[in-house]
Amino acid sequence: MTVVASAPGKIVLSGEYAVLFGAPAVCMAVMRRAIVTVADSADGECHVTTPGFTGEGSFAVVDAVYGGTRPARNIDLDTRAFSRDGRKVGIGSSAALTVALAAARSASVDVLTAALDAHAVLQGGTGSGIDVAAAVCGGLIEYEMSSRNVRKLSWPDGLLMRVLWTGVPASTGLMLEKLATQTVRPSRSALVLAAAQMADAWRSGDTDRILSEYNAYIGVLRQFSVDHDLGIFDAGHDQLTDAAMVSNLVYKPAGAGGGDIGVLFGRDETEFDAFVAKHADRIQGVVSCGLDPDGVRLEPS
Repeated sequence: MTVVASAPGKIVLSGEYAVLFGAPAVCMAVMRRAIVTVADSADGECHVTTPGFTGEGSFAVVDAVYGGTRPARNIDLDTRAFSRDGRKVGIGSSAALTVALAAARSASVDVLTAALDAHAVLQGGTGSGIDVAAAVCGGLIEYEMSSRNVRKLSWPDGLLMRVLWTGVPASTGLMLEKLATQTVRPSRSALVLAAAQMADAWRSGDTDRILSEYNAYIGVLRQFSVDHDLGIFDAGHDQLTDAAMVSNLVYKPAGAGGGDIGVLFGRDETEFDAFVAKHADRIQGVVSCGLDPDGVRLEPS
């Protein structure tokens, strides 16, 4: 028997870090999919292949989803859609793999709880689970960590977004480990409040309000980064954020920051083109990854 499943990557749009402290976060599934194929093994052993992925982490995903056992299956974990020039761009490949593998194992897409539990094991309990929720549910979502509650949102009319890649790899796990060692600062509470206001703006669907609210949110996120020595705006994010404000656009690092990708918001594609051209020295490329309305899927085998 062969089962094939796929799940999308994600981009966190607001609520990064704050989601760990009870705030809602907003995240979108993107049209870059991890594809997992699980088939019978002729020799009774577990064989894992990893197109687009190298290292022992491939077996870690299998162990997490299968509860520490190695099933007698041939398992193909394909994350080539998450790379650019052979490097990961930071759009949630491990969560997408976990979700797709959980679906392939059970031959079901009803895997939110199982995938959240497995990914928590994979991350040593440090993550919020928002990337898993986006991979399971698809579309634009608001997520709350403690209740694991997912609210589906609609993309606001007139709001455009472009994903920019810094070319610098970043590790969410390392950032979260560093945060855990830091003294709690007032900016942590401020970020929780700002994230709640940002989520409310997204919920409203009002593009003007969303763009306006980001200005305050980014300021709080910057202070949180400085206070907790996280470097969220490193790898050129800081300069691009300032440049976007001058151009009447909004830019911020996506998710943990410190490298990987950032998101540029506005209303006019020509303004995006001009911004990217002007700051080409700080941008390694534009990543094509539009909103994917679909979450995890079972595919024809």
